[in-house]
Amino acid sequence: MEKLQFKIEINATAQKVYEAMLGLKDKNTYEHWTAAFNPTSTYEGSWEKGSKIYFVGLDENGKKGGMVSEIVENQPAEFISIRHYGFLDGETEITTGEQVEKWTGGHENYSYQENNGITTVTVDLDTVDEYLDYFTSTYPTALNKLKEISER
Repeated sequence: MEKLQFKIEINATAQKVYEAMLGLKDKNTYEHWTAAFNPTSTYEGSWEKGSKIYFVGLDENGKKGGMVSEIVENQPAEFISIRHYGFLDGETEITTGEQVEKWTGGHENYSYQENNGITTVTVDLDTVDEYLDYFTSTYPTALNKLKEISER
């Protein structure tokens, strides 16, 4: 598994960035920045520590798919850790098999460091080789969208 890191400075408080990133006050803010990955991107579930959460979207045929994940840690406006442990195929959870095993142990972590009203968001992401180029090209676009909505 490969480790990637992305950073962006946002002219907003860590609390405001955290709320926009997770869509806590308005789910549309989450959907806005994650549209870079899939125009129909959303989540189902809770951001509370220990909760199961689905990161989902529709494919080109209108079929629901995405990741089955757990919120490992959520320290508001400081740190979030997500562990991906399966896939959604329509309404079916797939948590075993070769595709899932490639991602086993993978995390997606978000850190928020505020200094004088400017928040540095750091994303640490584990990925498999086949998604390396995708994340390398898409994550900066997504984070720029997060910056745009957080600075409003």
